[in-house]
Amino acid sequence: MTAPAPADAPHHPRLAVGVLAFCGVVVAIMQTIVVPLLPHIPELTGATPAAASWLVTVTLLTGAVFTPVLGRVGDMYGKRRVLVAALGVLVVGSVLCAVSSHIGVLIAGRALQGAAIAVIPLGISILRDELPPERVLSAVALMSSTMGIGAAVGLPLAAVVIENFEWHTMFWVSGAIGLLDIVLVLRCVPESPLRSRGRFDVLGTLGLTAALVCLLLSVTQGGGWGWTSARTLGLLAASVVIALVWGAYELRVRTPMVDLRVSARPAVLLTNVAALLIGFAFYANSLVTAQMVQEPKATGYGLGASLVVSGLCLLPGGVAMVLLSPLSARISAARGPRTSLALAAGIIAVGYVVRYFTSHSLWTIIAGATVVAAGTAIAYSALPALVMRAVPVGETGAANGLNTLMRSIGQAFCSAAVAAVLANMTFVAAGRPAPTLGAYQLVFLIAGGAALLALAVTLCLPGNRADAGTVEGKRRRSGRTRAMPIQEGA
Repeated sequence: MTAPAPADAPHHPRLAVGVLAFCGVVVAIMQTIVVPLLPHIPELTGATPAAASWLVTVTLLTGAVFTPVLGRVGDMYGKRRVLVAALGVLVVGSVLCAVSSHIGVLIAGRALQGAAIAVIPLGISILRDELPPERVLSAVALMSSTMGIGAAVGLPLAAVVIENFEWHTMFWVSGAIGLLDIVLVLRCVPESPLRSRGRFDVLGTLGLTAALVCLLLSVTQGGGWGWTSARTLGLLAASVVIALVWGAYELRVRTPMVDLRVSARPAVLLTNVAALLIGFAFYANSLVTAQMVQEPKATGYGLGASLVVSGLCLLPGGVAMVLLSPLSARISAARGPRTSLALAAGIIAVGYVVRYFTSHSLWTIIAGATVVAAGTAIAYSALPALVMRAVPVGETGAANGLNTLMRSIGQAFCSAAVAAVLANMTFVAAGRPAPTLGAYQLVFLIAGGAALLALAVTLCLPGNRADAGTVEGKRRRSGRTRAMPIQEGA
């Protein structure tokens, strides 16, 4: 029989959707909030530029590690409970950054902020469990898009704060908003009645953590260490060896951290590959837009824009993502999420074509960046719908966490590729080295190529068949508004 609704279930599901989406935007903003501050960190803290770069790198590492782990913990012990804990970690990290100027403390605080990105897949899982079937796609589309919306909004907001207030202010504000998020979640979001049974896979968690840390450290630091250095190659080799040992272990354990048999299904595997490529393609847009318009006019293509203006170039893309997530849900409902994802990848590729040929005007740069963001909105909305159709209900949190992880890995590879291209294709302008216009155009070609690869992978996904045999399909046919508890391994 259907599980009873929790006692604290809200009377207004739309309020719960809005609260979770707000939480998603806040944690996504944390990923980019320090980017405008990075050039000033050595002066403000006495740290080296290499140490300052860890304020971004460490959030990527902790976000990648904690997203699938907390997704699995949420499936087992309660998704809202874990989501509130993740927001609490964000608050603690924000306070650490707000009270100190020591680079070690700042890195520790940023590590805690990065771990909170798990809020997004946890929110997606709550929405799947709690909403009527006809409302799941639109709500999940909005929740998934918050990752891109936050990235687009975070840069201009941080730029405004840095230019007008003492720099610690933005961490006090983020901590206060985190507390507000916790209160809103406790009042407006119900705890899912669904649990997956079994013991938590401690060894599997440690193995996944070790493999991810080795991989992401080699990718994010390889440019500074040297791509052929012993450290870089050693970490890459270690990540491969650990991943193989971890995979063999996960296939034998009764309740694995990641169910590799489910993850190896074409519908899940190809969706995760597409997520990695979409994450790569999207992140290039965020990385180069602000830097490009800030380049001095002496470069021949730069606009000499201020920090605030450069950040605002991404804001229309954030607005487009908010407006287009419901459209993606309608396309997915009518034509299937595979169609939505294919359309999105094509739009992103078109956006980079626009960017390649229109790199001298502020308005055309904004237009190209907005087209890329629009495609990303549709893609990020379609990805969790594809995942949910392919996995048991009891594994939704872990599966969405893994999909979000693949986007993060794609962003890490993109960051390394962009840094390599811009550092190696330079010339002297106004007495200092600057990337050539060809360097930026090469980045657009690489990102557009990643989008086309995502399109090819998407077309290889199983067709948009009726999902009659899936757990989600049974929910749709029965009209149930709440998830049914299922046995382990369903």
